[in-house]
Amino acid sequence: MSLSKNNNLFETIKSTILYITGLTLLLFFTFKIISIVLLVIFALVLGIIISAPVSKFERMGMKRWLASSIIFVIIFGVSIGLGWLIVPHITNQLDVLISNLPGYYTSASKHIASTLKNYPEFNREIQDSGVSVGSAIPSVGKTIIGLGNFSFGIIGGIFLFIVFICLVVFYVSHPKPIVELYLSLFQPRKRESAKNALQHTTTMLVGWMKSNLIGGAIQSVLVYAFLSIISVPGALVWAALAFFSELIPKLGFYIMAIPPTLVALSISPLTAFWCLLFFLLLNELVSDFLMPKLRSSTMNIHPVSSLVMLLAMGAAFGLTGALLATPMAAIIKAYYEEFYLKNLPEDLEMDHRIDEIVYHK
Repeated sequence: MSLSKNNNLFETIKSTILYITGLTLLLFFTFKIISIVLLVIFALVLGIIISAPVSKFERMGMKRWLASSIIFVIIFGVSIGLGWLIVPHITNQLDVLISNLPGYYTSASKHIASTLKNYPEFNREIQDSGVSVGSAIPSVGKTIIGLGNFSFGIIGGIFLFIVFICLVVFYVSHPKPIVELYLSLFQPRKRESAKNALQHTTTMLVGWMKSNLIGGAIQSVLVYAFLSIISVPGALVWAALAFFSELIPKLGFYIMAIPPTLVALSISPLTAFWCLLFFLLLNELVSDFLMPKLRSSTMNIHPVSSLVMLLAMGAAFGLTGALLATPMAAIIKAYYEEFYLKNLPEDLEMDHRIDEIVYHK
């Protein structure tokens, strides 16, 4: 009897050690390949979004390979068409911006110094603190080096792009094996909830992409028109950046408003002021009125949740994490509602309790 207990204890200790060792190795391996994991997640998110219209065509009786081919031809055709029409102009303006960067820097510094002369006390405090105008604006060399740090090597970038496209195409063309693998991760009694959560996630991701395309197009047109009117160089470049600003919710537009405002400062402080005011007003109108209307029927994610996820993902994984923040918020929301909230008993007093907390009744 004692020998049997010792054997059971030994087996338990051995199993625990093996389990902890395996889990540690798995976490270490995942940490080492976290960039690849994020790439796969982003590919799956894009694959789920593209798969929605493909599945719609398939339900209408079309073969999936044909439906996938049509959707990909449309996507690549539109991308190539827009690239052929817009990219050369953006490239030209970008070349002009880069070549004139030293001039913009010098002119902006002069305007700042001239403005500070009208506020001697403020200028004196800046000088006492050891901060100069030159140090307040990043140097040209540092700016160029900083921009270069965000670029991939050509060979590595092409390889990652090809792998990314292949992942998206494979998922859209043959989703059943991946969906089967996904459902097999859950116990049979949980698979219905897993199916509902994935369907809810798909609806939110498709709505997220549609709202980004519509909102981004509106913002880019308005930015191009306004910056052209006030003669800020590179209006098409800044409009292109504005198109993608909603991929980083709330903060993206503020971040992308900084470069054109600095360029506008090289013209005059008044131009920079109007430029900054325009971006602030446009961002508030889009974020508070347009985007909630576009996303209300599909996502319904509170801005606080999006910002918390943005900060967490951005701090953990950088730019890639920031881009995945909203999709991850949608995924967490779908699974939280399906696996947790639905299992809770209905609380008829919930609204009353909320009012008591908010209004201190």
